[in-house]
Amino acid sequence: MALIERKKKPQQFNWNVRETTNIRNKLPAITNAPTIDYDKLNWLCNINGLKSRDSNQSTQEAHEVFMQNYKKIFVPQPAKVGLPVHTEKRVRAITSSTASLSNQATSSNQAAQRPKKETSVDLYTYNIKDYLPLLHKERKSEDPKAIRGENIRTLRRLLRKYPFERTAADNDKVYSILLTFPFFKDNVDPAVLKELCVVAQLETWKDTDFSVYGKTGIYMVLRGEVKPVFSPYLLGGQNGVYPESFLSLEGSDLKEEDETYLRVGDCFGTWLHYEEPYTKEFSVVTTEPNAEFMKISANDYKRVITQIKQREHTEKLNLLLSCEQYRMWPKQPLISVADSIDWISYPPNTVLVSEGYKSPFIGFIRLGECHVLRQVDVLVTLKNGKKEQRTKQVVMGRLGPSDSFAEISLLLDEPVTCSIVTASDVELGVVRPEKLKNLDDVTQQLFRQSNTRTFGDLTKEDIQNEYLQQELKREWNEFKHAEVLEVINAYGVRPGYGKWAK
Repeated sequence: MALIERKKKPQQFNWNVRETTNIRNKLPAITNAPTIDYDKLNWLCNINGLKSRDSNQSTQEAHEVFMQNYKKIFVPQPAKVGLPVHTEKRVRAITSSTASLSNQATSSNQAAQRPKKETSVDLYTYNIKDYLPLLHKERKSEDPKAIRGENIRTLRRLLRKYPFERTAADNDKVYSILLTFPFFKDNVDPAVLKELCVVAQLETWKDTDFSVYGKTGIYMVLRGEVKPVFSPYLLGGQNGVYPESFLSLEGSDLKEEDETYLRVGDCFGTWLHYEEPYTKEFSVVTTEPNAEFMKISANDYKRVITQIKQREHTEKLNLLLSCEQYRMWPKQPLISVADSIDWISYPPNTVLVSEGYKSPFIGFIRLGECHVLRQVDVLVTLKNGKKEQRTKQVVMGRLGPSDSFAEISLLLDEPVTCSIVTASDVELGVVRPEKLKNLDDVTQQLFRQSNTRTFGDLTKEDIQNEYLQQELKREWNEFKHAEVLEVINAYGVRPGYGKWAK
């Protein structure tokens, strides 16, 4: 028998963990290892009578001594100074328990909290038990008095800040709260009210029998109770009418229960301008100490109204200047036209102007897009083979921002040459016929010279050619769609499944 020499080298083992490819099972790490007192351990091992090299069996006395003292080799944790015994036991119980890390991080005088039950709102079930815990978490009262009281407390907290300290979120919260009160909801425009929330202030009157003059602005009672001096004691809006006379409520023969008192949530005062604001009209007298009011002064109201009007006027003027035909106009006609513009919005698929009818206004598109339609007579083949003449509409163009329409229709009192339909949400600046007539002759003459009929230069042949192109395109798209569906059905293609899935 011949021996064959093997050229394979013996396997060399590398005990470097980083270089080896063998998978080793690591031993679990020892966590929270107790501290050992080695002096006690040495004494414990040297007890006379224990099992050792010389003696194969321990004595009964040595065994009992070992069992009674082996716990002393572990060093106990130092107790915190000043804590009672029951607190130390609670701390040890929490530390040694299997509670969560958040419970271990709590202070020593808190009990261990149970883990919260996980409720999944992503899974839709038909068991009411799954939704009751979510419902019980929201403890919102539906009582109007409770909601009103909570709004008043929130309003007082926010108004304690100065106007320059309040954030945009604070002002939005004040605005949403004021909308719940009838006076601000019915008498103040929402856009104006949102601006007034920025300048609202808190006033406090600590003593009783003090007069609060209502001619300086609108006040709302946030705390306490007041008694009006005259009736009426509230007049909203800047365009209101001055009262012809006031009825005094002081020294009247009314009983105490029939007297008028203003409580939390009631308003008094006015935004009208008076030459002598510090008089008894619209004023009240405090009947309780530490009365608090929200004040919006008449000067702030006037300033906000002026700023809003200037802002709207600038936006209208910029809209006119964005239209190409009005850029070379003089300044005075532009200002007069801008003062006549009103803002209006329309949803999609709204007919603004119909072909053959007079336009209701001159429109300046600020936002959105409109389609321009023209009518055309075509022959339609019915299913039975007969041909019938019908009138259809063709999209001949589009109007977008900085475009205008229907100037000539209103100036010359003639029907428009096309229909205009909104393709999206559209915001317009419009000039009504009655305001157009109030413009001077120079401005009306500028309108005639600067504008032409909207898509009025289209001939009948242009409309028919556009209709044919759109019909051919539509038929081609329908043919392609039908062919694709036929191929898919013939070869069993299922988009989104199998190898056709994305």
